[in-house]
Amino acid sequence: MKTLLFLSITTIFLSAESSMQQLYLKNACNSCHGIYGEGMGASPRLQGVREEILLRRLKDLQKGKARSANGAIMISFAKSLDQNQTIQMAKYLSNLKTEVPDDRYDIEYEPAGDGGS
Repeated sequence: MKTLLFLSITTIFLSAESSMQQLYLKNACNSCHGIYGEGMGASPRLQGVREEILLRRLKDLQKGKARSANGAIMISFAKSLDQNQTIQMAKYLSNLKTEVPDDRYDIEYEPAGDGGS
């Protein structure tokens, strides 16, 4: 019985995490913040930021309050989340970890075939 309860809770948790990942990708959050929320250019890192900070920032955005001119674009994305999604997104991002090697942006090429450039 305990095993069944544990499996049920685990399944619910993984399902919620998967739906948040889908929502993150559906809303194209990855196009500015990176696939793992690692941040890109002027877009801040979201992965691993404390849940309460992310939640406060999302709620501020939902109220129309942005911290910068670039952040103003986030208002419409934040407003598209309902209350539960807002809480779950903050939780998802705070627990997000990069799953690719650090050399993921290294360029791979064959020096012999580059024409000497």
